[in-house]
Amino acid sequence: MLSTELTRSWGLRHPIVQAPMAGVAGGALAGAVSAAGALGMLGISGSTPAAWIAEQAAVARPFGQFGIGLMVWTLPDRPDLLDATLTEHPAVVSLSFGDPAPYVERCHAAGARVLAQVQDAASARQAIAAGVDGLVAQGAEAGGHTGLVGTLPLLQVVLDLAEPAGLPVLAAGGIATGRGMAGVLAMGAAGVWIGTRFAATAEAMGAPAAKQAMLAATEADTVHTHVFDLITSQAWPDAYPGRALRNAFTDRWHGQEPALQQQFADAFRDFDTARAAGDYRQMYIYAGQAVGAIADLPAAGVLVARLATEAEAHLAKVRALLG
Repeated sequence: MLSTELTRSWGLRHPIVQAPMAGVAGGALAGAVSAAGALGMLGISGSTPAAWIAEQAAVARPFGQFGIGLMVWTLPDRPDLLDATLTEHPAVVSLSFGDPAPYVERCHAAGARVLAQVQDAASARQAIAAGVDGLVAQGAEAGGHTGLVGTLPLLQVVLDLAEPAGLPVLAAGGIATGRGMAGVLAMGAAGVWIGTRFAATAEAMGAPAAKQAMLAATEADTVHTHVFDLITSQAWPDAYPGRALRNAFTDRWHGQEPALQQQFADAFRDFDTARAAGDYRQMYIYAGQAVGAIADLPAAGVLVARLATEAEAHLAKVRALLG
């Protein structure tokens, strides 16, 4: 059995956190992950109705503790999202993509631990100063919106900053197997934060066609881009492009963002038509580079057990390296 700060003090059987992917991570997924001994999370975007949080929390709650993930940059315009989150008394609140400082005290007062996703040393220092309970080192290999530094170099930097502060660090980005999990645990991470692999499970909210596209994709089939933010008029900060599967839309517009803005009306008409039809040749599927390691669509609980078992086996082999 793996033993880290997350299993010793955070009430988890396995040091695995399912990333709070907006549009993918609802109550069914979070509940299934938590029931399996990991931590399931609900994913909240700036356009999520506040009532959705209560609805999905009610689905997840019977299966154990759960978390809720918020995007800091959306909260000034949507303070109701934080209110609705804390009303549900999650065990963990993640505050990502911005300075968590204005919100940490309220989360603690509501009884929640706070995790902050960080993408570089500066954001890690900012989160530590804000008083968070743990850091998520999110590398550029991750699906969805992320920074520009790869997981391996970022994790080394963040661990060096977090260890003197006594804070656990979770590794995120490019992890889809027990082998990958074992690697970051061996580096000193207290756990893993996994998104794309859980997006390809039975309980994830994604459309069947999107899940099939992830099964068919290779590790080279993603692109780190802002074109989907532009076409959907989402004001994501420039520091966090979104990693998605390549398709006809990204092949046409990635690297041609000024032209996309100039031809927005025609491009949006075509994109909106594809969205209504569920046409993923134009619509986005956010996925990380570990998508190439996905070969099936298991139940989330089965995946949790598989990851933990594989990680234990690989870490057992590491002992031989010490001679």
